[in-house]
Amino acid sequence: MLSGRDREREAIAAVVDEARAGRGGALVVTGQPGVGKSALLADAVARADGMTLLRTQGVESESPLAFAALQRLLRPVLADRVQHLPQPQARALRAAFGEVDDGPGDRFLVFLAALSVLADAGQDRPVLAVVDDAHWLDDASAAALLFVARRLQVERVALVFAARDADVRTFDSGDLPRLSLGGIDAEATAELVGDRAGVPVPADVRDALVASTGGNPLALVELAEALTSEQLSGRVRLPARLPLTEGVERAFLDRYRRLPEPARTMLLVAAADDSGRTRVVRQAASSLGAGEDALLDAERSGLLRVQDASVDLRHPLVRSAVYGAATSTERRRVHRALAAALTGPAEADRRAWHLAAAVEEPDEAVVAELDAAAERARARGGLEAAASAWERAAELSPAGNAQAERLYAAARCAWLAAQPARARALVEAAAAQARDALLLADVLRLRARIEWNTGSLHTGQRMVLEAAAEVAPHDPQRAREMAMFAVALAAFGARSGSAVAPTALVPAPGPGAPLRARCFSDLLHGLDAAVHGDWQVAMPPLREAFALAEALAGEDSDLLPNLGIAAVYLGDDALTRRYHEQLLARARSTGAVLMILYSLARLGFAELTSGRWTAARAAAAEALPLAEQSGHQGLAALPTAWLAVLAALRGEETVDQHLADAERICADHPLGILAEVVPDVLRWARGVRDAADPAGALHQLQQIRHPITRRLAATDRLEAAVRAARPELAREWVEELAGFAEATDSGWAQAVAEHGRALLADGPAAERHFEQALAAHAGTDRRPDRARTQLAYGAFLRRCRRRVDARPHLRAALDTFEDLGARPWADRARQELRASGATARRRDVSTVVDLTPQELQVARLVRQGLANRDVAAQLYVSPRTVDFHLRNVFTKLGVSSRTELAAHPLD
Repeated sequence: MLSGRDREREAIAAVVDEARAGRGGALVVTGQPGVGKSALLADAVARADGMTLLRTQGVESESPLAFAALQRLLRPVLADRVQHLPQPQARALRAAFGEVDDGPGDRFLVFLAALSVLADAGQDRPVLAVVDDAHWLDDASAAALLFVARRLQVERVALVFAARDADVRTFDSGDLPRLSLGGIDAEATAELVGDRAGVPVPADVRDALVASTGGNPLALVELAEALTSEQLSGRVRLPARLPLTEGVERAFLDRYRRLPEPARTMLLVAAADDSGRTRVVRQAASSLGAGEDALLDAERSGLLRVQDASVDLRHPLVRSAVYGAATSTERRRVHRALAAALTGPAEADRRAWHLAAAVEEPDEAVVAELDAAAERARARGGLEAAASAWERAAELSPAGNAQAERLYAAARCAWLAAQPARARALVEAAAAQARDALLLADVLRLRARIEWNTGSLHTGQRMVLEAAAEVAPHDPQRAREMAMFAVALAAFGARSGSAVAPTALVPAPGPGAPLRARCFSDLLHGLDAAVHGDWQVAMPPLREAFALAEALAGEDSDLLPNLGIAAVYLGDDALTRRYHEQLLARARSTGAVLMILYSLARLGFAELTSGRWTAARAAAAEALPLAEQSGHQGLAALPTAWLAVLAALRGEETVDQHLADAERICADHPLGILAEVVPDVLRWARGVRDAADPAGALHQLQQIRHPITRRLAATDRLEAAVRAARPELAREWVEELAGFAEATDSGWAQAVAEHGRALLADGPAAERHFEQALAAHAGTDRRPDRARTQLAYGAFLRRCRRRVDARPHLRAALDTFEDLGARPWADRARQELRASGATARRRDVSTVVDLTPQELQVARLVRQGLANRDVAAQLYVSPRTVDFHLRNVFTKLGVSSRTELAAHPLD
């Protein structure tokens, strides 16, 4: 029975009971060392009748070993479950646990596999998984378990963590529910100490103990053992300074120092060990002169426990006290002995790290072991562990290219693991050591990428341009690609002021050159001309680049995003959607979560303008948790901005909340390449929201500066300028758009320009421009803009007393706005239709708008013929979650089968 912890026990029991009922969840128990976190976990396990119990623990010395803690947690249920996983997940999980050598894998496939294993185990019996000392989890296991914890809503799984507060290493649990443990109260203190000492504890002694320890249960237990029964019963005065005033760790260390030297050696070996196996500890200690007697003495001290084949220290503070008290020479001897005791392929990673801890000077043999450990960690998706291994290998390598190569490898892994500050420091160190021109070019390209994503867009462009100029004499294609990146950055507003001209760095490849080189070259020259406003020069190479891309079958992960940027800059919705859907499909199939996030966010450029608003909302909603969980919170800014625009267009009350969320993200995180576009999208959202106030709306819309966003919001900008009595501004914008339309042969731009001219004209001239706008709209798929023109034209005809002529246009506009869920615009169309003398009947709008974003994503994938398990793999949820959402989809849409769903329109 735990003293003074009734409230905390009830909180954990509630999470466990919810999991029994199929409403899974997680809880993080936090507190200072010794406050009773482990005891609460043990109590929860003891009370979990009829549940599958899974346990793991973070170990300080094990933290560089990727997925070590996750493997221990899943081991009891893995063998029976792994064969039921989709093949990509099964391969990724086996690779993560070192069972197969399957090449580089994506860590999120491992995360998803862990979720699938736990969810599948929960189908048989509810699962309680407890994770102690979570602050010492290896980074890969921590990321995987946090991923799982956020996706347990409909699973029969409870996941309970315990972690220290304010330690040198923290467990960042984000938005998970937390239970903070303080000290126990005076009554519980008297009960705990009295039970331990076997004597009643009077109030004055009890209060002194509480004051000294803050009610820390471990400190109270240590005091109960250190003080005499006379002192605890009040018959003898307590000492002026209680033995633990310097902390529980000091008490453990005092006990350690009273042991014979062989026993101290045994404890130091156990403290440095990360295997937890008795054989390893015994063998290493024996090589240092500590035999069976030393093990018995260590056990009798109460600081060490041996259970069957495992050895464990009494408390994590014992480990830190003993290891911290050792000299550096003693530590190196112990690590060398442990490395010698760890033999065989399965122990290779542990052996490598013990060897690394045993040396101080460059050592080729140890570096080779660390290189191999880093490769294994990277292949398993343990990017943080790989970065650590290569960083340590670099420290033990000679200066120059050898160090630079390993620092560069470490930086790449840190960048992919969402550790930008660490990646920046590593790549800077690599740049200082690199002597080879091609290696330096790759290092500088990564440095520039980190800069334009997490620092200054302009500085990042300057960096990549200068790096391209340096490598051009050595590798023209490398230079061409880097120059292309610089131009893509310019398309999003980068203005570095560099004297390097990207198009002049290397000559254009000839007709017989590889298609990829020619495509990059055409894209480079075409987009550069477009950024400078020379559309006549820009369009031929851009069209050629798009044609070459078709021949390349869209498989190039460097080329596709830049083709997508060119399509966005052109305002070509079809190409924008095609390239980003190709990226998305490829990323989903491989589990590349950052590219999934990238693609989902950028689909909004095409989905909003073409009226696929439900799809746009679903993509944005899917992107937000991925941004949070991948550690790239700044990438949530654009999806949140899209949600703000959608809410404004639909007249939803959530618009202000989305705007506030986006502004917070912009303030807290660097936006990188989107630093100009995201604020513009937010101005667009505010302008639409404030449409009833023409001057206020124009104030927002007039501040939009970037060409991409000016074109996205073109119709709103023109109408706001006319309604705010600023015809000169509207004419300027119309001519700018008309020039773009003529140079690019853009039907939607021509239509919007004619729409603007109609708003600025009267009588027959206005009618002519409206008709020309509708004719141009007929060749595009921008339904919202077409409906806006139909509404404006119908209102114009009604004002001209041509009510019968007005009605078809107003009805068409109303139908589109109702389909889109654009309530403010539908209300305007309905009012105009009534004013024309027609009845504005409300239509039965598609129930698709009632689907949540995740329900819509599930429905879309199921319509493609995917099984629930495959849908789950693509959406990073469990099959049970997919089944839950699919049942809701059937109910809301009134369908009863996958066949009926396939025939139901979803936009």
